Order: sequence, then structure tokens, then C-alpha cells
Amino acid sequence: MRLVLQLVARLLLIVALCLDAATIWATFDAYRSIDRATAASAQRVAQALQALYWHELLLRSSRMREHLVPVPEWRTLETMKLISPGVCVEFQPATAFEKPLCGQSQGIGRAPPRWFASIVPTFLGSHAEAVRPVSPRAAAAGTVVATPDEAAAISLAWEYILNVIDVALLMAAAIALLASLAIAHTLAPARAIVTALQRMARGQYRTKLPRFRSMELGMIGGAVEKLGSRLEESVEQRAALTRRLIEIRDDERRALARELHDEFGQNLSAILAFANTVETASTKDGDHGIAQDAHMISQATHHLMASLRDALKRLRNPLPEELGLEASLVNLVDSWRSQSATQPTIQLDLKGDLTDISGPAATTAYRVAQECLTNALRHGAAREISLHVERCPGEDDALLIRVEDDGGGDAARVARSAGFGLTGIRERVAAAGGSLSILPASRGLSVAATIPLAA
Repeated sequence: MRLVLQLVARLLLIVALCLDAATIWATFDAYRSIDRATAASAQRVAQALQALYWHELLLRSSRMREHLVPVPEWRTLETMKLISPGVCVEFQPATAFEKPLCGQSQGIGRAPPRWFASIVPTFLGSHAEAVRPVSPRAAAAGTVVATPDEAAAISLAWEYILNVIDVALLMAAAIALLASLAIAHTLAPARAIVTALQRMARGQYRTKLPRFRSMELGMIGGAVEKLGSRLEESVEQRAALTRRLIEIRDDERRALARELHDEFGQNLSAILAFANTVETASTKDGDHGIAQDAHMISQATHHLMASLRDALKRLRNPLPEELGLEASLVNLVDSWRSQSATQPTIQLDLKGDLTDISGPAATTAYRVAQECLTNALRHGAAREISLHVERCPGEDDALLIRVEDDGGGDAARVARSAGFGLTGIRERVAAAGGSLSILPASRGLSVAATIPLAA
């Protein structure tokens, strides 16, 4: 799952939890606000009746105080204005058949659902009545008792909760949307970092990243650039070391070729001369047994000399240094074709301008073609082999060498092989900064190498 989606999902979860907490708080606050409204109604009515009580007492000082209770004319429209909706107020001691004076409760809120009307009182309890004396200095003046209407209280609470939830939902949606956009904008540079890492995985180590506003992403980008620089330096050092090792190995091969030609070749020539002499002398003397043995020695010596010539061809300096890449490839294919009529068919396909390819790139291409043809001819049962060499011009000027055969074989097993031939061409291709792949073909194997050419 993408990081942006994860962060947005977590943000939505937090918003949902906050919305739930806001709903619970709004329910509790709305339900308990009725208690505050009840107490406030009792206090306002008590203060109004206190002023009325002392006013009547001063005007009618001849009357007994108990004759002033209840305060005359207290059930007025002015008193109704002091009572909150859903609250009923009564005067005690109440006269006979006196009903509480209640605030307007019709249309003060939406009808709550049954589950809300049953759950809220169960968890939050019932409302308490508020009692206030008319006059703290005159206990005989009576008291004001305010009692909330349970149904009206629940309706008011439900209306308040709906209003709060509407605002909370709008705020939650706005916060989620704006925060999601901010998260996506903040993490957008991460895509550039991932792209740079993917290019590094393909071998493009030096990658310039843009400047990031975020300090953390800037640190990550700087670390990626440093890593790419160090990887490129390491690859260059490894390639230089491999090239040096290949040069040393080529020098040893040439020295070995000289030693084999000078020492081993001369000794084989001497053995062949002695065998011919013995065969000729034995034939004249009629000793056919010795003549036959000498002839067999001559044949074995010819075979050794042929093998020596093949080894010297492989050990000597490659032909590209003398003939050029195109001519040396043609000569390589012709030499394999001329060795025996039973050899499989070898097709050579050259594309592009190969005339100016020289130096290590030409040597590497020739060695790859030589080794792949040798493996296909000696270690497989191929009937047809194709050698395709193509120059791909453009910004990425490179040379493509591909050898395919129909001799079967397991590509995965060959790729894991640690033989000297494959190891050698891997080292050469890596030293040239190229790549080597061994894949299954339609009826055999396909070995492909890409060698970049110097500008």
C-alpha cells in the first residue's frame, strides 16, 4: 500500500475518533445544559419574586407577611420570559390547584429517536430540580422550585447534538481533504527519490535530485546522491582493476604462447622428424612392426601439433588488433566452417558501421563471440548457430553481440556455471562497462552482451 494512502487512512481514522469523541462530549454537554438552564430559570424567577415580595411588603406594611405568600400576580408574561424552554417553575408553598408555570416546549427541538431517548437517561441519569428561596432574609417568603421536562430536555439535547455533528462533519471533511492534499504534496518528492534509486539499480549511479523543501527529504536526497557517487567510483575502480588484470592475463597468455611455440612446438617437430626417420629406415630394413609404431607416433605428433596450433590461436593477440573487428569476425566464422564439413551451420549477421571500433571494445567483442561459438560447437548438439553483431548508434552508442543455437541446454545452469570461459567473458564485459545475459532461445540458448563504445 502506498505511503500516501496509509497516512490518509490513518488521518481518517483519527478524524473519525475525534468525531466520536466530539459526539460523546456534545451529548453529555447538551444533556447537562438542561440542568444549567433549570438552575438559571429558578434563580431568575426567585430574584424577580424577591423584588415583587419586598415591593408588596412596603406598600402593604399593615398586612401580615404570611398574607403576602404567595406573592400576588407572579404568574405573568414577564415571569414566563424568565423561564427557559422545557423548564417548569412552581411556587412553594403552593396554593390549592395551582399548576407549575412552564416555559415553551413545543417546537424547541426535533423528536429524538427511541434508542436515543432510552439510552441517554440510562447512562447520564435523570435531571435534578433546582430550589431557590425568594428571599434569603425572609424564609416565610417561600421558595421557587424549577423542574426540567424530561421529554423536552431530551429533544433539546438531540437538537444540540445534531447541530454540533453537522459542524463537526463539515470540519472533519475539510480537515481530511486539506490534510490529504498537504500529505500528498509533502510526499511528492519521494517519487523523485524512488526514480533515482531505480536508475541506480539499472547502473545510472550519478543522479541529480532537485532541492527539497523538507529537511528530512533533503537529507535523504543528499544521502542518495552520495551513495550514487560512491557506487560509481567503486564500479569505476573495479572496472579499472579488472582491465588491469585482463591486461596482465593477456601478457601471460602471449608469454605462454611464445613458450609453447618455441619449446613445445620445436620438440614436437623434432619428435615428428625422428619418427619419420625411424619409419623410413624400418621400411627399408623390412621391419614392419617398428615402421608401424613410428607411423603411429607421427600421427599422434600431428594431432598434438594441430591442438597446439589451436591453443596458440587462442593465446595469441586477438585478430581485431590486426584486421579490425569486422574482418576478424568473418575470419573467425570462416575458420570454424573450414575445419570440418560436419560442423553445424554458422550464420554471421553484421549490422551497422563496425569499421571504427577498435581497442578494448573490439577485443572484448571478439573474445565474447569466440568463446560463445566455441561453447556452442564443443559443448552442445547444435545444428545451426547464429552470430549477430550490431552497432546501436545514438546517445547510448553500444555494440550488441548475440549468439544463439538450437542445441538445447539449460540457461539457468549455464548462467550459474563457473567455467573459465564464461568467467573470462563476464570479466571482460564488466571491465568494459557492459552487461551479459544468458537466456533460453526457441530451441537452445541465447548469449547476449552489450558493450558501450567510448565517445
